[in-house]
Amino acid sequence: MTENLALLTDFYELTMMGGYHACHKIDQRAVFDLYFRKIPEQGGFCLAAGLQPALEYLLSLRFTNDDLDYLRAQKLFPEGFLDWLKDFRFRGNVYALPEGSLVFPGEPLLRVEGTLPETQLVESLLLNVINFQTLIATKSARVFEASGQGVILEFGLRRAQGVNGAMAASRAGYVGGAVATSNTMAGKKYGIPVKGTMAHAWVMSFSSELEAFRQYAATYPNDCTLLVDTYDTLLSGVPNAIQVGLEQREKGLSLRAIRLDSGDLAYLSKQARAMLDQAGLTESQIVASSDLDEFLIADLRAQGARIDVWGVGTNLVTSKGEPALGGVYKLVAADEDGIMVPRIKVSSNPAKITLPGIKQLYRCFGSDQMVHGDVLAMHDESVPSQGAMRSHHPLYAHIRQDVSGRWEPMLMQVVKAGELCCELPSLHEARQRSLTSLASLRAEHKRLVNPDIYWVGLSEGLFQLRRELLSRTPAPKQV
Repeated sequence: MTENLALLTDFYELTMMGGYHACHKIDQRAVFDLYFRKIPEQGGFCLAAGLQPALEYLLSLRFTNDDLDYLRAQKLFPEGFLDWLKDFRFRGNVYALPEGSLVFPGEPLLRVEGTLPETQLVESLLLNVINFQTLIATKSARVFEASGQGVILEFGLRRAQGVNGAMAASRAGYVGGAVATSNTMAGKKYGIPVKGTMAHAWVMSFSSELEAFRQYAATYPNDCTLLVDTYDTLLSGVPNAIQVGLEQREKGLSLRAIRLDSGDLAYLSKQARAMLDQAGLTESQIVASSDLDEFLIADLRAQGARIDVWGVGTNLVTSKGEPALGGVYKLVAADEDGIMVPRIKVSSNPAKITLPGIKQLYRCFGSDQMVHGDVLAMHDESVPSQGAMRSHHPLYAHIRQDVSGRWEPMLMQVVKAGELCCELPSLHEARQRSLTSLASLRAEHKRLVNPDIYWVGLSEGLFQLRRELLSRTPAPKQV
């Protein structure tokens, strides 16, 4: 059963809920968008992740008697409000980008519809889950792309941000492109393949490196990967691994791989590959670890490193470099006398001015199945399924672009009246969507440094609505 997380919320969500109750606004309808403003590490794309766990938590929210006693002890909330919370359930609607979809700044990952209190309460929980898993899935995808779409193993359990962080990172890392994890519990819970070899302690526990390798090969004859840098990689580790590999061959077995975990990985991998090949162990792979990230992997490949499998830990599960996605959750429409009226937040910072109203996201695919651009439009706006659509830059009104191709709506309803209304894809299907999505994005958008900016425009209807609402707001005072 999913853990109840009703109190996993910022306290001001509860004080606002109490205020809505006191002001008789508990039945007022509202719509919120969850989105981010900036791609981490000045990248060119993000991958949406975390939808399934977010919905599981959302639909299980309940205030237990113990929760209510805790809130009562704060001596802030009236008893009538606490009584009302006893029957709280999320009974609203949710529209979402499928996990593994490309997503860009300003685009809703979720649209949440319901009463003001219920849509307000879930803000912190949804941001916590979606922000982190989208961040880690994106980091994993960057590593995957940097490796030349190679084999990525997620090795970050021991450096992750606590138990929950480790589990979420393993899940999101798999969505983003890793093929396996070292986290055994994540393997069991999510069905992710698990991988692991040995630590230096195994080698050091024997009287010699050769004995350690022989005993490991005897224990795991069909899945033997040997860690070769405990003493000296090229003078000791690789020669001993080769000897064991040749002994395995005499038994009709093979040495699966050696692992490099320190030193100059470019030089060592090239030397080790030459030694393995010279001994006839051409099928044995080379695994590399040691604080890898996408930039180091790209550099190693540029140097001609002979690495087949990349074990990435700390930098993946913490998204070291930019360890947070700045996702926000903003009110975009509210009910007035039975009519949903668009709302806009205005700021002196143009990037923080919100996009009002209930929206749909449309993605344009060319005949080559590559994505050509996105357009945010009003949910009831007429959009062609095929052809050209003019759209406006979200910040600079003088910049417009015509995008042509096949248009697909991206936000799908996943929750209706508080119930799951579709079958969510499995984690493996979400990972496959990620791979398909990445393949549809031009290489220029996936560059690690100075990527080309993917076009996200506003439809004519949305552009004019925002312009109209902005014209009604008072001009800021000059200080």
